[in-house]
Amino acid sequence: MGKINAIITGVGGYVPDYVLTNEELARMVDTSDEWILTRVGIKERHILTEEGLGTSYMARKAAKQLMQKTGVDPDTIDALIVTTTTPDYKFPSTASIVLGKLGLKNAFAFDFEAACCGFLYSLDVAASMIQCGRYKRIIVIGADKMSSMVDYQDRQTCVLFGDGAGAVLVEGTEEEGVGVQDSFLRTDGKGLPYLHMKAGGSVCPPSHFTVDHKLHYLYQEGRAVFRFAVTAMSDDVVHIMQKNGLTAADVNWVIPHEANLRIIEAVAKRAEIPIEKVVINIDRYGNTSAATIPLAIWDQEQHLKKGDNIIFTAFGAGFVHGASYYKWAY
Repeated sequence: MGKINAIITGVGGYVPDYVLTNEELARMVDTSDEWILTRVGIKERHILTEEGLGTSYMARKAAKQLMQKTGVDPDTIDALIVTTTTPDYKFPSTASIVLGKLGLKNAFAFDFEAACCGFLYSLDVAASMIQCGRYKRIIVIGADKMSSMVDYQDRQTCVLFGDGAGAVLVEGTEEEGVGVQDSFLRTDGKGLPYLHMKAGGSVCPPSHFTVDHKLHYLYQEGRAVFRFAVTAMSDDVVHIMQKNGLTAADVNWVIPHEANLRIIEAVAKRAEIPIEKVVINIDRYGNTSAATIPLAIWDQEQHLKKGDNIIFTAFGAGFVHGASYYKWAY
């Protein structure tokens, strides 16, 4: 038996029906369509509004579409990973809920938390599990209901985020030169002050005080996060290209975390990648955190060709960041 490579063999996605436009946001807070488009490049975002539905609902929808498209036998799935910052509950894991709804009888499931870098990290974990030969089929889902932690009276953050889920099926193959080729993943560890949720964890459990003082909403210092994101993502893209002997001409697509159009443009410029090679859908979805990259793959799937050189890159709270080199397999 030769070396096992880990490949994506199918993609699924889901965004809720309700679309929150810039015009509607402008009626809620002091902002405008022009202000939002100029600063972050977002036109609209999808929001899960149905009461009683959380991240697992969107994750299940994306995974179900993936399974229908690929025709994979549910009984052959070995593991299911859900990467999210907005789990349905503190426990049990969101992945266990999704697994139960999908009826996967021979799989184990777990949540993975690395904020907006979650999918990048999880794909690497799944690839390693496949490459070791012990597992044959793994579903990786990036899903976040960001609306559940956004303060819609804070104009700095409420314009940025949307809800959604993307799923990929990762399998093993002995075919050479396809799939996950390399990755460069790092955690800075100094990012806590700039991007976090102040309450709800073990340091500051929920109380009347934390609710009254709005401590259960996402807190972000935008300028610091912006600077770090541009530097980290562009450096990581350049590093992974140099490490694998790739020039800008060799790269077919860059699929970045969709956090801010200006960040994406700055990363492309610093890495000397033409913007036409960068997959951008932030205008339609906003920042869906762990779901941005799989949703972008889902959007782009019909344009991807076997052998395409793809660079994934992301950053998130922590700070976490990285890039990976992937060769499209179908």
